[in-house]
Amino acid sequence: MTTTSRKFRERLHEIIFGADTPAGKAFDVGLMILIIASVLAVVLESVSWIRDTYGPWLRAFEWLVTIAFTIEYLLRLYCVDKPWRYARSFYGIVDLLAILPTYLSLFFPGAQSLLVIRGLRLLRVFRVLKLVHFVGEARELVTALRASARKIIVFLGAVLTIVIIVGSAMYLIEGAEHGFENIPVSIYWAIVTMTTVGYGDMAPETALGKALASVIMILGYGIIAVPTGIVSVELAGVARGKTVTGRACLGCGGHGHDADAKYCKFCGTEL
Repeated sequence: MTTTSRKFRERLHEIIFGADTPAGKAFDVGLMILIIASVLAVVLESVSWIRDTYGPWLRAFEWLVTIAFTIEYLLRLYCVDKPWRYARSFYGIVDLLAILPTYLSLFFPGAQSLLVIRGLRLLRVFRVLKLVHFVGEARELVTALRASARKIIVFLGAVLTIVIIVGSAMYLIEGAEHGFENIPVSIYWAIVTMTTVGYGDMAPETALGKALASVIMILGYGIIAVPTGIVSVELAGVARGKTVTGRACLGCGGHGHDADAKYCKFCGTEL
């Protein structure tokens, strides 16, 4: 790669991935305006009278935005040293999903409704508005959720066991004549009751059934609090003493690096 070409790629990378320069910030602000307008167009197209009146214009706008996003996606792949790494990253997948529905609509009518996925691209607002501390907070939350995953899985397994037992018991107590036609339906009722949703489509009528329902209702309040407590404990245990910057990696386009980081924590490229 020639020196001129290398400098062009670095400049392009600075504009597309960076948020520390006026050009980079202007690019991202314009991109977000386009994303919001695109999502709004998809939402409006779902309204019948708007679709009948302005349908062709809205679809034309969707295609223009899709073409622009396609060019942008290709440029993102071009200006990083490890394009496949970026393509597999969270933002890379979101960027790809932002353009696929329009092309899929050529073969599957109605697929363009999935374009609301573009709303996920607004997550870049944390970079654009210099809210890098939010990036650090998000990392802490992700770390806590990962640490809590096994505990929550065990907890959900216990909850599943409880609703199966309660659902089966309610089926035996109430029976089909009271709406509990089978065990799966009864388990559905147990889940709705335990989560305190209470649709009201099914209700026990016998004294024993009401007593069991009362127990599972009270139990539901305690169960709701458990996952929150697990995650809260893990969050309290996560210690982050480093600040996070808005620098983007030239290799994979990754963000959220510590202020004193010399290499990308995702691909190892020197920052």
